[in-house]
Amino acid sequence: MTAPLPNPAADRLRALLARPGLILMPCCYDALSARLIEQAGFDLTFLSGFAASASRIGAPDLGLMSYGEVRDQARNVLEAISIPMMVDGDTGYGNPMNVMRTVEGFARAGCAGVMIEDQVAPKRCGHTRGKAVTDREEAFDRIRAAVEARGTADIVIKARTDARRDHGLAEAIARAQVFAELGAEMIFVEEPFDTDEMRTICAEVPGASVANMLEGGQTPILPPAALEELGFKVAAYPLAALSAAMRAIVDTLAKLKAGEDHTGGLMGFAELRERIGFDAYYETEARYARRTR
Repeated sequence: MTAPLPNPAADRLRALLARPGLILMPCCYDALSARLIEQAGFDLTFLSGFAASASRIGAPDLGLMSYGEVRDQARNVLEAISIPMMVDGDTGYGNPMNVMRTVEGFARAGCAGVMIEDQVAPKRCGHTRGKAVTDREEAFDRIRAAVEARGTADIVIKARTDARRDHGLAEAIARAQVFAELGAEMIFVEEPFDTDEMRTICAEVPGASVANMLEGGQTPILPPAALEELGFKVAAYPLAALSAAMRAIVDTLAKLKAGEDHTGGLMGFAELRERIGFDAYYETEARYARRTR
């Protein structure tokens, strides 16, 4: 059997998962947000489907962004950072063969991991109305296909279930347990309603459990130490960066519209240039500049 195409980013993610302690994973939506996450000292990021859809097409996360658009966005982000990045693969964009193409494509693009979920297509944000999940066998086939694709191009599989809301915690846990048996390395049970449910998930589901810290969502927002005590391995913050950016932009534009001073909350121009990369560019440019006599 041919060995899978190697993926250094997946190896780095697995090394992170093997270390003791909770991994904080702020989610990005474009190259600049990912660069700022890396500059802040985080070891891992995730291209949030909600945030990427808002940033790239200015539309809600309701299955409107295509696989090709997400892969293109992922490639742009990966070129701007050196830390590993996971990506939202939604439902895999079709049948099991589509799932395989999706997973292999993200692996070849350099993503460290990909999330595949059990929602009915078109998917919806896990904390918004109208979502539904497929039957068990279709859900399991998606993960089977994702794991099979990993045999062609290596990548970490993160399996997600949204069954908690309409089918109860027991059904969500049963699905998650099978996902782990099928070979998913990270498990994400979306929307536990309280701390007791979060503890139960960590106790009963093998693999690296992911907590989704969506501010304003159904799941309690807990400090990292509490999440680690419950048994979570990764804490995802899907909208922290996007929400902060949108709040700042809206407030600044309101001041401009009102004719007020808008400069008080802005990042200084020197810091802005440095974070975007002007200073590094100029240093490199200087090494190649022709000297005049």
